[in-house]
Amino acid sequence: MAEERPAYYAAGHGRWRDWWTLLHPPYTAWHLSYVVIGACLAPRVQLVPLLAAVAAFFLAVGVAAHALDELHGRPLRTAIPAGVLAAAAGLSLAGALALGVAGVVRVGWPLIPFLVAGPVLVVGYNAEVLGGILHNDAGFAAGWGAFPVLTAYVAQTGTLAVAPVLAAGAALGLSAAQRSLSTPARTLRRRARSAAGTVTLAGGGAVRLDRAALLAPLEKALRAMSWSMVALAAALAVARLG
Repeated sequence: MAEERPAYYAAGHGRWRDWWTLLHPPYTAWHLSYVVIGACLAPRVQLVPLLAAVAAFFLAVGVAAHALDELHGRPLRTAIPAGVLAAAAGLSLAGALALGVAGVVRVGWPLIPFLVAGPVLVVGYNAEVLGGILHNDAGFAAGWGAFPVLTAYVAQTGTLAVAPVLAAGAALGLSAAQRSLSTPARTLRRRARSAAGTVTLAGGGAVRLDRAALLAPLEKALRAMSWSMVALAAALAVARLG
């Protein structure tokens, strides 16, 4: 029996395949979409700060957070050496901070709390420090959903407003939904040896359940949501920058 992939987007084993898997491409793109959405809510959207915010979050979330997560128990089963993962996490987080400092120089002190909170969220959630106090549904929804929206808006304007706060609430809810779907999907892929059951229908029929049947609706929803958010962010960017 072939080994179950640790994620539906996992590319198998090999140097570059491991890195592709580590980056969680659909989920990274999903959360970078929140950055674009937050920036595009600004009265005047500036391309350079938008690109800098996307780059900072790619380094912090796409690389550093996922490298730390892989160091903590190897959930993706990659062969990337621990030292390389640690270096990738440290260098990527440093790069994100450097971009954040440049943002502070441009827009001023309102961005400083976000510059401080970002590394705390990345390390606190993915390294599960302090007993994993941030590693929960609320921590994920806030750090990976609401936080990118608010940070990107402040990076554009140097202030906050009602619109980005409302959008952050939407991102919070969408990220909570994401985790509600991805948590059982990860359990089925990475921890479950088998799954079996039967749904008895009111008319007397029955539907058999196995691991594939349980996984399918979860991962179809995750695929649809991830690329829908990318499309929405792209539409906003084209509308505001075109």
